[in-house]
Amino acid sequence: MLAEPATATAVPTVQEQNAGRPRRAALRHLLIPAALAAVLAALYLWVSGQRLDSIERRTLNSDYIIARVVEHLRLTGLAVLLVVVIAIPLGVLLSRPAARWLSPFVLGLANLGQATPAIGLLVLLTIKFGVGFRIALIGLVAYAVLPVLRNTMVGVQQVDRSLVEAARGMGMTRAQVLIRVELKLAIPVILAGLRTSLVMAVGVATLATFVNAGGLGDIIVNGIKLNRTPVLLTGSVLTACIALLIDWLGGVAEDALRPKGV
Repeated sequence: MLAEPATATAVPTVQEQNAGRPRRAALRHLLIPAALAAVLAALYLWVSGQRLDSIERRTLNSDYIIARVVEHLRLTGLAVLLVVVIAIPLGVLLSRPAARWLSPFVLGLANLGQATPAIGLLVLLTIKFGVGFRIALIGLVAYAVLPVLRNTMVGVQQVDRSLVEAARGMGMTRAQVLIRVELKLAIPVILAGLRTSLVMAVGVATLATFVNAGGLGDIIVNGIKLNRTPVLLTGSVLTACIALLIDWLGGVAEDALRPKGV
């Protein structure tokens, strides 16, 4: 008896696989904002259904909440901007062969800023310099600089040396090789570090309330001190949603800025 011929399994082509990626990415990118919107809507409906006393109404009103959110985003955004300005050029410099001997010292200093508990770092700063927005900003930068600095160094150093030599052979200067080849290929790693710093900054910024710098920490601390669950839950959920939203934006940026083929 003759054996029946095996049925051939259709294997999707590379073009078919690549065609499905944008749809999957779009679905993934739309899922998180939709979930966050649902959580915020549920929080609003739950708080609206509570019988708030006069103390809770002083905190849970649109003017107060919007002001605290703006303060939180302002502190986080300015801190991460300073981290980018400091960490990326420094990471590039430390990735150069002539400056690599400095890497252990600089990384050790950055590790010290992150290893110190954030509240302890703020306390040390207030003892010397007082309280206010500037103190919270310094503490936040010291705490968030390590991921961007380390990932910049790793991203640049892991670029294939043969690509660098090929670019030099094409007549590019060292600066052109750095900008057009090394930094371009290091973008995914650098963005991953920046994404981590952003999420960390959102969480740590809640401690700014202890140095009179405002933010969503004001709402959370009010809920704890006054033993008001709606206030505490509102501050906590808003902070978590902002952190997740920023992490989502970082993921979108990574996909958009990633060099083709990487």
